[in-house]
Amino acid sequence: MSPGSGRLFSLARKYNRRQRRIERWRKPLATKGQRLRAWLSMLLADHGFLRLVYPNRHQVSNKLWRSAQPLPRDVAWAARNGIRTIVNLRGGREFGCWPLEKEACEAHGIKLVDMPLYARGVPRPESVRWARELFDSIEYPALIHCKSGADRTGLGAALYLLLHESRPIEEARAQLHRRYGHFSWTATGVLDAFFESYLRDAKGKELAFLDWVETTYDPAALNDSFVPSSPIARAKMRWKRRRRRLAYGLPPELPQAARRSPD
Repeated sequence: MSPGSGRLFSLARKYNRRQRRIERWRKPLATKGQRLRAWLSMLLADHGFLRLVYPNRHQVSNKLWRSAQPLPRDVAWAARNGIRTIVNLRGGREFGCWPLEKEACEAHGIKLVDMPLYARGVPRPESVRWARELFDSIEYPALIHCKSGADRTGLGAALYLLLHESRPIEEARAQLHRRYGHFSWTATGVLDAFFESYLRDAKGKELAFLDWVETTYDPAALNDSFVPSSPIARAKMRWKRRRRRLAYGLPPELPQAARRSPD
């Protein structure tokens, strides 16, 4: 077996383990033992013990809230405050928080909707279109969340303000801020680069955000050119990119031209 084949096999095994975890939590929690395992998974494997102390909950607008992964008690809070829809921006189904959240939403009459976003890569154009359609169709007030309520939730809140409330770009991108736990010098700073790229391309032009996404935006080039300012995050990102490229039989490094930031 070649080194690339071994790495690809390792990625496949990782994917298969994740799928098994997802399948485990797909079923309803029918026994006390299953419920206990779900709580332990949520609190320990998914770091939910941190959210017991700080749910990272903030109001985005009169119609939207943002938070970290809600515990059942947080879903009850949402119901008491009139929340009609909760939007899950993460995968999250491989942990016990998923069946507990689903069960709590059903008990309180809240609709649970999935719209997965990614924190360490810019959104694809179809994800932006999907966000617009979702925000135009759900029942409000609503709450959006990822795991920690920092990066994917910040992106989701920014897209909501841009696409649904037509707010200015500077107001929208403020949803990606350290007060929510987002740090632009890490790998998730690629989300800041996404909005900065729009501002750069739209400077001196009448270029609406959606028009930019559909006509000018190049997610692959932006992802490849982004480099975090933190040395640790930069080294980690390069290691992951190198590992992924080798797994698929590609050269370990991108050509120099592809690593330059776009003008």
